[in-house]
Amino acid sequence: MKVLSIGNSFSQDAQRYLHRLAKHEGVELKTVNLYIGGCSLQRHYINMLDDNAAYDFEFNGEQTGIKVSIRQALASDDWEFITLQQASHFSGKYETYLPYLEELAKFVRKYCPHSKILMHQTWAYENGSEKLKGLSEFSNSEEMLSAICESYSKAARAIEAYGVIPCGVAMMNAEKMGIKMIHRDTFHASYGAGTYLLALCWFKTLTGKDISDNAFHEFDMPVTEQEREIVIKAVNSVFE
Repeated sequence: MKVLSIGNSFSQDAQRYLHRLAKHEGVELKTVNLYIGGCSLQRHYINMLDDNAAYDFEFNGEQTGIKVSIRQALASDDWEFITLQQASHFSGKYETYLPYLEELAKFVRKYCPHSKILMHQTWAYENGSEKLKGLSEFSNSEEMLSAICESYSKAARAIEAYGVIPCGVAMMNAEKMGIKMIHRDTFHASYGAGTYLLALCWFKTLTGKDISDNAFHEFDMPVTEQEREIVIKAVNSVFE
């Protein structure tokens, strides 16, 4: 299985453990992330038009030092899944998706007509954080997530996507279930429970496999057994 993400640091977080976690589960999963920090759909669209080789080509969660354009990445392999997403600060504002998302989806289907497009749902910022206060339209993370969910649902329908990877809801559920360090800097996922949760959410979406007994342990920050149980429960809750 091969998955390509046209993303930013949020898809980087999601792919941090994904290849290794899949291997632990007996699944050969090639992951590539096209990385520009904070990259919005508008910027992806401009880069697409210019065939701009501005993206770090991240392979199986690791840097490669290679720079590519979107076209080059699409043409480089037979991708089963290709993920699209909005930058986190725009994710709850559906008007910012237009018309860029539709044009990107057309471009993807031109080069990869047999690939399935997934929308990677981003997540809300930490309550009380300066990042959240900077988004004047949201008074708390619950309001931000609600707007994100609505926007991603509209986006998926607009481009007839194969589905949505429900990371935002899973992150919020894990926080409500007791995970204290789901963020590392009030908006990116923590390198322990947060990125583990994202990998599980992507793995379950991509493969449909049961994650209830997942025992992956190659983390960059410690994950306690209690945190593991909560993370697995939180991910399973969004697929029920």
